[in-house]
Amino acid sequence: MAKTQKEHSKCSFCLSNKDDVKKLIVCDAVAICDNCVEMCHDLIIKDLNEKKSKTSKVLLDALEVKAFLDKHVIGQENAKIAIAVGVTNHYKRINNPPDDLDIQKGNILILGPTGSGKTMLAKTVAKYCNVPFVVADATCLTEAGYVGDDVESMIAMLVNAADGDIKKAERGIVFIDEIDKIARKSESTSITRDVSGEGVQQALLKLVEGTECRIPAGGGRKHPSGNMLTVNTKDILFIAGGAFVGLGDVIKARKKGTGIGFSADVRTDFETEFKVDTKELTKPELYRILTEIKNNFIDQYRYLFSLDKVELTFTTDALEQIVDNCLTLKTGARGLHNELERVLMPHMFNLSKYAINGYNKLNIAKDLVINPINMI
Repeated sequence: MAKTQKEHSKCSFCLSNKDDVKKLIVCDAVAICDNCVEMCHDLIIKDLNEKKSKTSKVLLDALEVKAFLDKHVIGQENAKIAIAVGVTNHYKRINNPPDDLDIQKGNILILGPTGSGKTMLAKTVAKYCNVPFVVADATCLTEAGYVGDDVESMIAMLVNAADGDIKKAERGIVFIDEIDKIARKSESTSITRDVSGEGVQQALLKLVEGTECRIPAGGGRKHPSGNMLTVNTKDILFIAGGAFVGLGDVIKARKKGTGIGFSADVRTDFETEFKVDTKELTKPELYRILTEIKNNFIDQYRYLFSLDKVELTFTTDALEQIVDNCLTLKTGARGLHNELERVLMPHMFNLSKYAINGYNKLNIAKDLVINPINMI
């Protein structure tokens, strides 16, 4: 015959007498004391934390991110691949930080006309990564102290989207729409202060590169006597979008230069206006920046590939071609990152396939720089 509640005088698990514990919870078959309940609670919390810790180390797969985007966004294949790779590398960098290497954050810029799906792409990838996400309109941003939203208001929005969880917000995604509308005005355009142009550019640059951002604890605008929260933006992914009308003409002008007359000496603006103050980096200098300096881009990408058990190497000809491309485009050291992204994009997108198919080493030769294609 089953015991009744009145017959329970001991905990069925630790056998403690009911007089020695604060509470004995009983049912028809068993009884449990408050000490055992607390121990079970601690074990469950520990198990959840261990699972959470293991989950944070899981590598995103660019192919899976792209497949998820395909379900929500039609077309825009190149943009989806670039975003899938960019987001995958970003969270590899956060979830698996190396001990002796500082991997540079790679924010994302999406070019395209209104209604082409830029915001949807950013929103969808944030949904896949299960991180807080906000959309900010760049045209509403002004310098701090002026009517409008300052750049730090975006971080306040992100914290709000994370339900006040600072750590969660610091891993979120911010989409800045119409970024091309923020431009430095010519000095002759107006005698008034450019509160929504160059000043906002400088504030945004500091924010996206990573800084300690102070925002009001209760939301709203800053107040000298108000409580403030500190948010580090170094692991927040910023995705910017804009139409950039006329950008093609700017690129053509930079590459071809301008001139008047049949025998005019065609020179670029860089050569005629800025070379007096700064010198263009030479090919040997760019090569050393690419391969030798601490935290150079080659080491960074080698580490990212190694997380998927793929060894990345480059031939000398390939590295020289990357440098030559930057010299041709006159993008300097900043362009080295973009060139490597272009060259490695198809491989980074297919890294999981490489591992499955036994490709444990990838050697980038000159032909793969000129015409980047995957090996599958």
